[in-house]
Amino acid sequence: MRRLTLAILAGALTLGLVAGPVAAKQPDTSGSNIVDTAIAVNKSGPYAGSFDTLIALVVKLDLANALSQRGQLTVFAPTDDAFQTDLGLNPGNVDAAIAALGRGTVTDIVLYHVAKGNRDAAEVLGSSKIRMLNGDFAKVDASAGTIDGAPIIVTNVPASNGIIHAVGGVLLP
Repeated sequence: MRRLTLAILAGALTLGLVAGPVAAKQPDTSGSNIVDTAIAVNKSGPYAGSFDTLIALVVKLDLANALSQRGQLTVFAPTDDAFQTDLGLNPGNVDAAIAALGRGTVTDIVLYHVAKGNRDAAEVLGSSKIRMLNGDFAKVDASAGTIDGAPIIVTNVPASNGIIHAVGGVLLP
């Protein structure tokens, strides 16, 4: 009986040593997803009210469910000031912009701010280019701390399905 108990314990320990590192690499899916996190950051803290335009676009384009799925994503979230300065876009004229530019064009612009995978700031700045969800590549300049010329102003905001970096410009495909 003692040998059987020792064999079971040894097997459990071996399984734990093998499975432990694999389990440690799995993303945490217990917290808020990227959309929930963006909404929470937009509601309180130093960047409250800074992402109304992006959230309005994601909602109007029905992208919230796609961005809330299990796969890991990296979002480069333009601030409201960036949308206003670069495109004259604000939460009040999102519908007009979608109507004028076309749903497909605006969706393409929004998806150009999202990449597959959970890329922290070090990984982003260690890259020369990143493939975005729309299929195009955004260029990273590590020495300037920019992506497609837009300064990366806040980094590494964690979510259960990825990470958010705020950018001070709108990325255009």
